[in-house]
Amino acid sequence: MLGALGGAAYVVDEQGRIVAVNAAAERSLARPAGELVGCDAHDLLHRSAHGEPLPRARCGMRQAFLSGHTAQGELDWFLRGDETLMPVAWLITPCRIGDDENGTLVVFHSPALHDVPGSARVKGSVQLTELDRLALLAETTTQLTSTLSVDEAMRRLVALVLPRLADWAVIDQITERDEVWRTAVVHAEGGALVHRPDLEGPMAPVPEASTMPLSRALRGVASTVTDPRTYERSPDSGIAVEQRRLFESTGIQSAAIAPIRGLRQVLGALTLGREAGSREFTAADLTLLEDITRRAGLALDNARLYERQRKVAETMQRYLLPQLPRVPGLQMTARYLPAPDASHVGGDWYDVFPLSDGGTALAVGDVVGHDLEAAAGMAQIRNILRAYAWAHQGPPSQIVQRIDQAILRITDVPMATMTFARMTVCEAGQWALTWSNAGHPPPLLITGEGVARYLTGGHGLLLGTGTEQARPDASALLPPGATLVLYTDGLIESPGHSLDEGLEQLRRHAAVLARRPMESFTDELLRRVRPAENDDDVALLAVRLGAPD
Repeated sequence: MLGALGGAAYVVDEQGRIVAVNAAAERSLARPAGELVGCDAHDLLHRSAHGEPLPRARCGMRQAFLSGHTAQGELDWFLRGDETLMPVAWLITPCRIGDDENGTLVVFHSPALHDVPGSARVKGSVQLTELDRLALLAETTTQLTSTLSVDEAMRRLVALVLPRLADWAVIDQITERDEVWRTAVVHAEGGALVHRPDLEGPMAPVPEASTMPLSRALRGVASTVTDPRTYERSPDSGIAVEQRRLFESTGIQSAAIAPIRGLRQVLGALTLGREAGSREFTAADLTLLEDITRRAGLALDNARLYERQRKVAETMQRYLLPQLPRVPGLQMTARYLPAPDASHVGGDWYDVFPLSDGGTALAVGDVVGHDLEAAAGMAQIRNILRAYAWAHQGPPSQIVQRIDQAILRITDVPMATMTFARMTVCEAGQWALTWSNAGHPPPLLITGEGVARYLTGGHGLLLGTGTEQARPDASALLPPGATLVLYTDGLIESPGHSLDEGLEQLRRHAAVLARRPMESFTDELLRRVRPAENDDDVALLAVRLGAPD
C-alpha cells in the first residue's frame, strides 16, 4: 500500500510507533527503514522550528493522532538523519494494520525543501513562529530572574540564544567603574557551546561620537543589524578594532546588536552572529532581540545589586566577628560560613575574650534569622555578654540568666540560643571548663587519642522565652591535647535527617581528625560534616589544650 502511494508515507500503530515506511519517506528523511521501524515517530522526528525536541502537548500532529480523525497540517518540522530540519506539510488518517489492530497513515511532503541535505540546518536559518517567540521570552524571564549571580545569568543568556537564534553570541559588559569587558564570545558547535577566550577580555572606552553599531549600543542609543563590511573602513575607536577582529576570527557574516539596559544605566550589549549559509538578520529580528536584552538587563541589574549588598554584608560580618586572642597554652581557630541562599550575613556567632579574674570566656550562639536584623541582634548579644562577663565573676549560668532578661527588655532579638563557658587553670595544672547551655547544641570534646564525647550537662531553655527558671551549670576537667569544639546547628542539621544523625556524623569525623593541625582540623571538619543541602549559616570555634602556663 505504501509503495503504491508514490509520495513519502509511513504507518504508526496505536502507541505511535512506526510499523512500516516506504522508499520515498526513507529518502526524504535521510534514514533507512531500519532506523525508523519500531521507533516512536514523535520522539524521533518531531521538532520545533529551531530544532529542539517538541513537547507532546504542543505537537499538532500528535494531538490529531490521538483524536483518531483525519487531519492535516501546513507547516511542521521533522529532523532528518543528517541532522537537518525539514519543513513538512502532512495528512494523517486512521487505517487498519491487522485483523484486530488499528493504525494511522501519515503522508507528508516538504513544501519548500525536498531532499536537499544541509539546506535547513539548526543555525538561525529558521524563522521562529509567534508561539516559539513567546515561549523563548517566557523561558528567558524564568531562567534569568531565578539567579542572583551575574556570571550565571550571562551563562544562561548564552544558552538561551544559542543555537536557536544564532551561531555566535557575544556579551560586552560595562562594569561599575565604567570599563567595558568582553565577558563571553561563544560558538554553537555540534550541540556544544564553545568559548573563545582569545577574543574575550578588556575593551577600549566607549567613544562618545562613534556611529559604529557596538559603540551606539553600549551608549544605549539603538539596536542595529550589521555585517563585516561596516568595520572594513578605518576604525574610529579601539572598540571598532576589536569588532573587526571579531568578524575576521569568527566568520560571522550577519550580526544583530542590542544594548542591555538596566533601570538607571546601560549595562552592556548582546551581539548575535550568523555564519555564511544561515539566514541573515533583518530589522524585524531586532524586536525579539530587544525583548531578550530587556529581560537580561533586569536580571543583571538585580544580580549586581545583590552582589553589592553581599559585599556590604560580608564587610559587616568581618567587623562583627572578633579576632581570636592569644592565650598561653591554647590553640584556637574559628570559622564562619554564610547561608548559601541568604544575604551572606546571619545570626550565628562566636566569641573568645579574657575575663577580669584571669580566665578565658568562650561563647557560641545563634540568633533567629538570616539577614541584617539577625546580624544586628547578634552584635547586641555579644556586646552585652562581654560587659556582663567582665563585670561579674559568678558562674556562667548567672551571666546567661542576665542576658536572657536583657533580651526581653533592651534588645530587638526575638529568640536565640547560646553556650557560654569559662576556662581556668585549676590547682592540678589542668584546664577546667565550666559552662551553661541555653538551648544550643552541646559542645564536643575530642581527646588526643581520638575519643570524642558530647558535654551534655548544663542544658537549659533557649533565650527569649520569658520563662523565669534557674539555669544550670556543668563543669569538667579537660585533658592536655584534647580539642573542644563549639558550633551552631547549621553544621549538623539538614532536611530529611534527624539531629541525632547529624551529631553522630560530627562526632565520628572529629574523632578521626583529632591529630590534625588546628587549621586543617577545622577546615576538614566543615568540609566533611556540613550537609550539602544545608541552607543555614555556620559558626565553629575549636580550642586545643596544651600545658597551662
